[in-house]
Amino acid sequence: MDSTAHPRETDGVAEIAYLSLGANMGDRAANLRAAIEQLKAAGSLCAVSGFYETQPVELADQPWFLNCALAIETCRSPRDLLNFALAIEAGMGRLRLRDKGPRQIDIDLLLFGGRVIAEPKLNVPHPAMHRRRFVLAPLAEIAPNALHPLLNKTVAELLNTLEEGQIVRRV
Repeated sequence: MDSTAHPRETDGVAEIAYLSLGANMGDRAANLRAAIEQLKAAGSLCAVSGFYETQPVELADQPWFLNCALAIETCRSPRDLLNFALAIEAGMGRLRLRDKGPRQIDIDLLLFGGRVIAEPKLNVPHPAMHRRRFVLAPLAEIAPNALHPLLNKTVAELLNTLEEGQIVRRV
């Protein structure tokens, strides 16, 4: 049996993890769909948002992104799920040539159950998710009541308190 095709047991308890996906190179929609298909091997896909076209932030001089969010029930550990996502990125040709630069695919771990994790290269909840409309809008579509465990606010509350700015439109 291929170990990459099935969740690795941690403590035997499945948890819901939320991920954000984005692409701004090549066929953006096809890239998102391919990543979603591969992520199914990490557990049971619970929900996938619609696709949102989003204005780049931080590094504005690049093509616009297509973003979505998904919920997956998994028995993998947070670190294992993140490593699995990074392997998908690498397999799809992501090159990290420029921080925040253009990419075939980007997969971020946003929330994992109600856990708070602060380890080298693994922070849950994602440290910038509450400031990013391109993350919160798709996530609010599938999990408006998911709770940010540090801010004690729901995803919908976080989205509603964001200042206007970044353009995010459902396509």
